Amino acid sequence: MESVKLIIDDKSVEVPKGTTLLDAAKELGITVPALCHMDLSGIGFHSSNASCRLCVVEVEGRRNLAPGCTTLATHGMVVKTRTPRVLNARRINLELLLSDHPKDCLSCSKAGSCELQNLAETFGIREISYPGEMSSHAKDTSSPSIVRDPDKCVMCRRCENICREVQGVGVLTAVNRGFESVVVTAFDRDLDTTTCTYCGQCVAVCPTGALSEKDETNEVIRALADPFKTVVVQVAPAVRTALGESFGMKPGTLVTGKLAAALRRLEFDYVFDTDFAADLTIMEEASELLDRLTRHLGGDTDVKLPIVTSCCPAWVNHLEKRYPDLLDYPSTARSPMQMFGSIAKNYLAEKISVHRKDMVVVSIMPCVAKKAECARVEFSEDGNPDVDITLTTRELASLIKRFNIDFESLEDEDFDAPLGESTGAAVIFGTTGGVIEAAARTAYEFHTGETLEQVDFDALRGFDGIRSATVDFAGIDIKIGIAHGLDNARVLMEEIRKGTCEFHAIEVMACPGGCIGGGGQPFHHGKEEIIRARQEATYTEDANKVIRKSHENPHIKKLYEEYLGKPLGEKPHRLLHTHYFNRSGKKTK
Repeated sequence: MESVKLIIDDKSVEVPKGTTLLDAAKELGITVPALCHMDLSGIGFHSSNASCRLCVVEVEGRRNLAPGCTTLATHGMVVKTRTPRVLNARRINLELLLSDHPKDCLSCSKAGSCELQNLAETFGIREISYPGEMSSHAKDTSSPSIVRDPDKCVMCRRCENICREVQGVGVLTAVNRGFESVVVTAFDRDLDTTTCTYCGQCVAVCPTGALSEKDETNEVIRALADPFKTVVVQVAPAVRTALGESFGMKPGTLVTGKLAAALRRLEFDYVFDTDFAADLTIMEEASELLDRLTRHLGGDTDVKLPIVTSCCPAWVNHLEKRYPDLLDYPSTARSPMQMFGSIAKNYLAEKISVHRKDMVVVSIMPCVAKKAECARVEFSEDGNPDVDITLTTRELASLIKRFNIDFESLEDEDFDAPLGESTGAAVIFGTTGGVIEAAARTAYEFHTGETLEQVDFDALRGFDGIRSATVDFAGIDIKIGIAHGLDNARVLMEEIRKGTCEFHAIEVMACPGGCIGGGGQPFHHGKEEIIRARQEATYTEDANKVIRKSHENPHIKKLYEEYLGKPLGEKPHRLLHTHYFNRSGKKTK
């Protein structure tokens, strides 16, 4: 690859041709401030709009200051990043941004993790030199998952770029010019009337409080304080790989035991693991996969293949809004979160003699879209939802801090039985490729009746946006596709539409990296080392589990023997499966 040599702040550096000055400076350990630049190297995506002008630098021979995020390094270039002229320009640009920004930092949803606030501290800004008129836009709280506060928008356009380029949804866009410019939905419609999937990736990249998840921590506190309610909590697999980051721990630090201990200090009545329900999901999904394959191989031309995973709510939202003609392809199995809620409010409530209306099920998820999922009317009985409240990993961290719990000093504790016992297969649900790998472990043994000795399907692992692998089911080649990021999923869905898809099964995760990179996780700012550390943690916990196949979980076996019957039976169909709706507003053939 051709490279160029240049000098930055009197230091020589050689970088590949096409490298921006911002990235070239990073090679020398020089930090150049930027708000509009987004480096999501973990998913192979870079974005810069040169709109904030905080990354300006001096380039010898040029009259004007150059934006470091879009100016490419050339051979022999001499660059200065901290001259008085540069520092003064950055400060002026930052003060101009702050002059049109609300001053409610103490109560802002991004307080403590706001990049604008951090830059103001770095530049020592204590008063604004440019007071004047303030922008005024209506706050949008229509979505069950995401809150938009356009008054806090700094026009970095990160949200627009990730929504359009990475997710292929394109709900957000910049409108107007000058003082009136802002990022909004088309025609400034409420978010819940758009094709938004609630994936939360816009929230994850927003540098300010312009986008945030709908905070439900106070609802949880009220439930915990109600003496007439039995409050049950479940925790998703990806949460344990990232929660520690909120308490200063290294990315990828597994905090499973501390997590269970912290939830007990919060005084939940029962502390369970969503991993149990992930094992349950595999029982139903693997059985459904085999059922469709068997009918297909038997000559049934009406069977829909490939079967597509359905545990990601943002993906389900996208499917219903963009691919209403393909609603027969996803598995009808509910997500682990919803399966858990159904079992908790039916099976568990019966066992502990509690009426379902007196039980509150709280979910801790790495996902913003889960807030919308638990609000779907089909996941309720007589108006009482199976899952009452969903908190993100970030919200749980906030709650733990509010209760003055010293998280790092907690001794490890176990989840409660029986809905807290799980296998390694359930843990890997948290990363891209994990759901289909877990399903393959069980489907193989269901199909062959033989023991699968090598349970690690390395061919299904990785970070490529679209991956494929072939798994040998005792002489039958099962072709599997994997996509993470909704724009990658679009490629596979278009193949299904055209009739050119050769896969038997497809896993789709809306968030890059899967749940470990979920919109509700601690902010990772696209750093590849953070995402990979979280993924490695999931595989580590899987490898350390005594049981690594969902169908071997003794508590799952007992649940079927005592209550459910057999997979795909009448009761599982009623409690553990679902159906999908055409939410596109268009008729299908």
